[in-house]
Amino acid sequence: MPEPRLRRILLKLSGEALMGSRQFGIDGDMLDYVAGEISNARELGTQIAVVVGGGNIYRGLAASKRGVDRVAGDYMGMLATVINAMALQDCLERNGIDTRVMTAFRMSAVAEPYIRRRAIRHLEKDRVIILAAGTGNPYFTTDTAAALRAMEIEAQVLLKATKVDGVYDSDPMVNPDAVKFDVISYPEVLERNLKVMDSTATALCMDNGIPIIVFDLNGKGNIRRVIEGEKIGTTVQAKEEV
Repeated sequence: MPEPRLRRILLKLSGEALMGSRQFGIDGDMLDYVAGEISNARELGTQIAVVVGGGNIYRGLAASKRGVDRVAGDYMGMLATVINAMALQDCLERNGIDTRVMTAFRMSAVAEPYIRRRAIRHLEKDRVIILAAGTGNPYFTTDTAAALRAMEIEAQVLLKATKVDGVYDSDPMVNPDAVKFDVISYPEVLERNLKVMDSTATALCMDNGIPIIVFDLNGKGNIRRVIEGEKIGTTVQAKEEV
């Protein structure tokens, strides 16, 4: 097998991505589709880590606006990410892919605790790792967890799978004249407040030189195409490279 263009990646999946056509929870067909896309990309020999959100089940920030204590709500949101991680693990393993769920705080009955060296070892053994429970701290999003874990496991790129095909200068769902960027710098993302990821996550990637590629998850084969070097979606990278 030839060496893949990207040796190790971190894939960020939102909880909403697992809803498919549903309004809440996990859509079984969408889960099968995501597992198939990861399986297809893994055939290239790239090591894959996944950070999954929990917004399809519970969102702590939204709950805090309804009177739920913010810290409690964030921990509840972290538990929701574990549910999604376990569902994705089950689907991947039914596809014959050796998978480990690792959580930011101990849940030893259902997952391993996240330990950086152990996570890297799993990747080196060709296992897909699913990193759940965010950073383990309230007030930090799963976007920030994805940026942090990407740095820790020395991923070459952070892939942000979304419902749109890249980063636009305004919301393409609202503005039909929105302009898509092929490449954009981290500072411009922050200055324009483009919401690629939250500002903490974007700043972490900028400070550590981790490119972010934003692409449409619903484009079949897109994860594999990114790994193979095809220019799809939008790349967020250092200003001098733009």
